[in-house]
Amino acid sequence: MDQNHSPEEQSGFCTPFKSFATKAIHVGQEPEQWKSMAVVPPISLSTTFKQHGPGNHTGFEYSRSGNPTRNCLEKAVAALDDAKYCVAFASGMAAAVTITHLLKAGEGIIIMDDVNRGTNCYFQRIAVEFGLDVSLVDCSKLNLLKAALKANTKLVWIETPSNPTMKVVDIQACADLVHEHNKDTVVVFDNTFMTAYFQRPLALGADICMYSATKYMNGHSDVLMGLVSVNRDDLYERLKFLQNALGGVPSPFDCFLCNRGLKMLHLRMERHFKNALAAAKFLEANSRVERVIFPGLPSHPQHEVVKRQCTGCPGMISFYIKGKLEHATTFLKSLKLFLLAGSLGGNESLAGIPAIMTHVSVPEKERKELGITDTLIRLSVGLEDEADIIEDLQQALAAAVSIRHPTLLLSH
Repeated sequence: MDQNHSPEEQSGFCTPFKSFATKAIHVGQEPEQWKSMAVVPPISLSTTFKQHGPGNHTGFEYSRSGNPTRNCLEKAVAALDDAKYCVAFASGMAAAVTITHLLKAGEGIIIMDDVNRGTNCYFQRIAVEFGLDVSLVDCSKLNLLKAALKANTKLVWIETPSNPTMKVVDIQACADLVHEHNKDTVVVFDNTFMTAYFQRPLALGADICMYSATKYMNGHSDVLMGLVSVNRDDLYERLKFLQNALGGVPSPFDCFLCNRGLKMLHLRMERHFKNALAAAKFLEANSRVERVIFPGLPSHPQHEVVKRQCTGCPGMISFYIKGKLEHATTFLKSLKLFLLAGSLGGNESLAGIPAIMTHVSVPEKERKELGITDTLIRLSVGLEDEADIIEDLQQALAAAVSIRHPTLLLSH
């Protein structure tokens, strides 16, 4: 093994994936592919490539169709997912839109009821206008998923853990259930939170593993990108065609940055896990906190599923602060180390209230049903010193409790 979690973190989780760091650093990066023998893959900005003769080219002819820098990234990600292929896109949503083009009008899509704002908006407000039959289902409950499957269901789209309520889906059980209903139905798992380091959906039966690489896979809050990994030849050929035809491709510079970010992914995710576990334990023991939702805690309702299918957990924590919106707002305004911002997965710690920030476009009725209330706070725990993270959370909670509220005053 080339990586090991600390005893506390690894206890009960799956064994880390073999040679992850080695693949992240070397696959697709071979200096022999460049005349210069450069150790670091260069950024190929050219939009067109000289041909040896009419129709006789080396594999690159126009940068939308293929680019050397993008090629390096796609090879590296495929290796990390233990996949045959990877296709890169300009954003996570560009990847989602392209995947949806596998379907045609009249066909059905089931999506996880708790997903990120962009996915929710696209499927409910745009995909339906093109004649697709879209259903929202809590796929963490297999009986509900089974009941929702119909003759026209051609795509099932799931986030695990979900955003922001951190529901966990049993990937193997879900994929088996869907494929038993119809072997041709495509099962997509959004692996943005866990990354290839902690979770491998393709090995558990998924047809497509996708990422908003804007988050952890790049990990530096400076790239917009989507990644899609597959093993099936037919899906790859179709997605590759759609990548070119629809044109949602990433820039060579962004591919260079994401490729660089992957080389430290294993180290970053280990630190995210360590810091988040400490923060989650602190919050769970704090009297000012109503409830903590972190898959790495035994209190998480699907903790056993997480341990069975994952090698660890990312830095994402959701928790309910006692009180009302004003207490949540005071907590966020009082943070000094955590930045008040959307997105997640960067080096820096971020915090926000999904109900009025990242998920404000989700209909209020849906938010209420999902538990996305005014007191639900989402944290993306970064790579700072663990003690500094805990100290910041402690002082911000103290500031929030200073607001007069009977429940808080009694518990304090």
